Amino acid sequence: MKQTSSIKQKAGQFLHILLPILITQIALSAITFFDTNMSGKFGTNDLAGVAIGTSLWIPIQTGLSGILMGITPIVSHLIGSRRNKDVAHQVMQGMWLSLLVSVLVLILGGLALSPVLNFMNLEPEVRDIAFRFLRAISFGIIPLFGYTVVRSCIDALGQTRVSMFITLIALPVNVGLNYLLIFGNFGFPRLGGAGAGVASAITYWVIFLIALVFIYRAEPFRGLQLFRKFHAMSLSSFKELLKIGVPIGFSIFFETAVFSAVTLLMSRFDTVTIAAHQAAINFASTLYMIPLSICMSLTILVGFESGSGRLKDARQYGIMGIGTAAVLSLLTALVLLFAGSHVAGLYSDEPEVISLIQHFLIYAIFFQISDAIATPIQGVLRGYKDVNPAFIICFIAYWVIGLPVGYLIATYTDLGAYGYWIGLITGLAIGAILLLSRLVRVQRRFALEKA
Repeated sequence: MKQTSSIKQKAGQFLHILLPILITQIALSAITFFDTNMSGKFGTNDLAGVAIGTSLWIPIQTGLSGILMGITPIVSHLIGSRRNKDVAHQVMQGMWLSLLVSVLVLILGGLALSPVLNFMNLEPEVRDIAFRFLRAISFGIIPLFGYTVVRSCIDALGQTRVSMFITLIALPVNVGLNYLLIFGNFGFPRLGGAGAGVASAITYWVIFLIALVFIYRAEPFRGLQLFRKFHAMSLSSFKELLKIGVPIGFSIFFETAVFSAVTLLMSRFDTVTIAAHQAAINFASTLYMIPLSICMSLTILVGFESGSGRLKDARQYGIMGIGTAAVLSLLTALVLLFAGSHVAGLYSDEPEVISLIQHFLIYAIFFQISDAIATPIQGVLRGYKDVNPAFIICFIAYWVIGLPVGYLIATYTDLGAYGYWIGLITGLAIGAILLLSRLVRVQRRFALEKA
């Protein structure tokens, strides 16, 4: 990254950072998309089972990955303040933490998986598919979290094209393995939805190993001496990483876990409704990669500029990113409005399922517009290392307001399952307003401190 002076130069650098991250995030999301989509082509029970398994896995994955993503603003600040020699130590601490997190997830997940699935009161075949999917994907937890740390470092250095290249390699690997393991082609075992979990686990190992080769041998990573010296665990470094990462992780967890909570509450509906709901959520999650990518870009750029003391430049990047996300959200809303039936057809061949998916996608229009405001703002706040208020706001907006409102509407009105989506829309909209208010206060405080 380099210092910029004009808006044109900033736009160029913003796009240079953003586009590879966007392609990377869409490709990563596409792994989940193809897991759900190809399982749906195998059968409705497999679609429901994989969708439920994914809904339980994604909040854990994204929340804990968010903690490890605390490496991004730390490395950005180190590079911005020209403390390059400290980067290798911080990245190694991130790797130690990722290993500890992985072991913890495997232990707790192994103990909690069956009770959680039993609580949902699913049809036996759907429960079995969800269980086998999650058990299979657990073999990829260690490399996935390790890759999160490595990728956070790569992106913090502005080398987002490297992350894009690695992920684009992973996508055809995942789709190919799905083709072999879900449907049992070319003599491979016919595993159905569980095969998607096996394919994803193998894919996580592939991207982790490729990333390690890159940062060990290619510039500019080689010059930072990453993984060339042994760095023992450091409690002080853990404390710094967790101080930034835990609020980030909880913010992401609160937002993603509320969708899983809705899935748990919706288990009282039939399999067709559950499958349609999860298919719509899956596609909406793919669209969410746009504001999420802008969020990640803003963390890098705002972190670099604020670390260098250029607060005006940091503020300009924030406005640019939030404005871009808002415009793009309107474009994706048009896609959902006018091409909803085509999108629904990607997930199922059954008319009843397609019709329900299309109805759910109409509601998705409204909460993805709120996401387009709230998510980039969180990226700006992380760049300023202001992370604690955001996770409190997310908790209140999604869990204190959004989920209860959805439950009341779904339970006491004729809207049924759609009531939960109205609750999600309400929570996301309130969260966006509160986060915007927080950003204004933070920028004013920084301006006063500089003055």
